[in-house]
Amino acid sequence: VQLQACGGGLVQAGGSLRLSCVASGSIFSINDMGWYRQPPGKERELVAVVPSGGSTSYADSVKGRFTISRDNAKNTVYLQMNSLKPEDTAVYYCNAQIKKSATYYAHNYWGQGTQVTVSS
Repeated sequence: VQLQACGGGLVQAGGSLRLSCVASGSIFSINDMGWYRQPPGKERELVAVVPSGGSTSYADSVKGRFTISRDNAKNTVYLQMNSLKPEDTAVYYCNAQIKKSATYYAHNYWGQGTQVTVSS
């Protein structure tokens, strides 16, 4: 199982970016999918999570600006980021809890990270 993220880049404050992350490989089902980020010199933190069923959740710092969504048919999770601020600068990682078969427990998988840089 692999997670491949893309969509990062350099953007001016107030701009937008859309991140995508595709899960591939031996996948039976996917529970939660989410995005985390790690700002320079800081710990990795949760940005947003979308469960297989139920409500999404967001870090307070991104509420009202970021939107997480998923396409189950494509095993893909998205993060639409609007009104970006310099403090959003970080490496963004996608995460998914994936079952490889009906009898397997779900395991946690991470994407490779994509850099988002917001200039002031």
